[in-house]
Amino acid sequence: MRFPLIFLFVTFCILSSDVIAQLTPTPTLPADVQALLNVDTSRKILISSVQIQGNKRTKEYIIRREMRFKQGDSIKASLLPALLEQSRSLIYNTQLFTEVSLIPATTNESISIRIDVSEKWYLYPTPQFQLVDRNFNEWINKFNGDLNRVIYGVKFAQYNFSGRRDQLRVSLLTGYARIISLNYSSPFSNRALTEGFAIGSGYTQSREVGFRTTQNNVIANYSTKGFVRQSFSASGAYIIRRGYYNSHVISLGYNSIKVNDSVVTKSGNDYFNSDKNSVRFPDFSYSYRHVNVDNVNYPLKGRFGALSVFKRGLGFKGGINLLEFNVAGSVYLPHGKGWNSSFQLSGKVKAPFDVAYINRRALGFGDFYLRGLEYYVIDGVAASLVQYTLKKKIISFNIPVPFNIKALPKIPVSLFAKTFADGGMSYIPAGFETRLNNRMLYTGGFGLDILTLYDINLKLEYSFNQLGQNGLFLHMKGGF
Repeated sequence: MRFPLIFLFVTFCILSSDVIAQLTPTPTLPADVQALLNVDTSRKILISSVQIQGNKRTKEYIIRREMRFKQGDSIKASLLPALLEQSRSLIYNTQLFTEVSLIPATTNESISIRIDVSEKWYLYPTPQFQLVDRNFNEWINKFNGDLNRVIYGVKFAQYNFSGRRDQLRVSLLTGYARIISLNYSSPFSNRALTEGFAIGSGYTQSREVGFRTTQNNVIANYSTKGFVRQSFSASGAYIIRRGYYNSHVISLGYNSIKVNDSVVTKSGNDYFNSDKNSVRFPDFSYSYRHVNVDNVNYPLKGRFGALSVFKRGLGFKGGINLLEFNVAGSVYLPHGKGWNSSFQLSGKVKAPFDVAYINRRALGFGDFYLRGLEYYVIDGVAASLVQYTLKKKIISFNIPVPFNIKALPKIPVSLFAKTFADGGMSYIPAGFETRLNNRMLYTGGFGLDILTLYDINLKLEYSFNQLGQNGLFLHMKGGF
């Protein structure tokens, strides 16, 4: 009974927070604009002018590309408020700006629109401190925050290299692993701003490699003096985004991986699904994404959908060969008075079923995990995950910056209390199953989301699972 009782208790606490809620007011149209629209909602209103202010580096046509209207358009009066809000969200979701405002005004029975933007910092030559472990909780609880298990160095990132929303990233890291990587993406490379490309390359040397998942669903690692795994990769992608909400990416990559002979031996030739200690193979993929949300980094309203097909190797069975299908969908619902909920569903299927160990990753990697089972990995050739979250915005405020920094006059902070429940399953054939395979898994909990500058989201979550375990977990995601 503990699961539903805690769920109900937290829901009650969030409801009672209404008295301290400081909700951001919904933007309203100026009185003169609203009066013009109210005359006849079926009439068409001329957009007489569109002016953009605040963009120092970003090309103006990159902003105009995201607008649902243009100068000279005649728009039905009833549709204008929605088009203004959709355009604001699309411009903000370029992740180039900290603030975006669309301000309409009446001009002789027509509408003029001023777009004010505040640009982010785009150049980041920053020191890096990365964990070799899957997450912060594993590093603290399993390895006691051992500083020898970190990767450090410098990362150079320019997130708006030529003002066309193109990104250049260079990483030079050392420590528990050595990483050199170079990536460049230009999503708008043609005159129509509908096609682009991405290229990248990287070389990694690792002092530790996971070669097996144990019966208790933890990764068994092999390490020795020196490096036990070396990998090189290079890739290119063709990007298509002809409308506002749908995009397609076709990519091709080349990979070369070599591991210590002991990794292959300890895995029982399962690591690469052969007795070889090195492999070279191509990767092919196609992905489709539908993104129609108010904030791509922390959505509270809208829909998201994704579908991808991934092919590794030139064959269809044996060795490193893999064919994988992924699907995901999310719905974000506003309920008023600061209440929001979300429902997320995702899944994957792999073939053939006797894939190499490095191709079996399922639950527990990246964002594909149950909240409350962060310490576990659950391999599989088919897996699904469903997540429900109910949240309440309890307070918003700004912290003034004492220095005169035009790009950073204040630090916004918003707090969301939440409660959640997850369910999932990962299937694997007989002979590979572990304690958590081939069974329904469920978790739940409550927590606090702290949303701040550049949509950095710090998640504090107290979770519990069907194994009778509970604990506090920390996650952080950033806007870049």
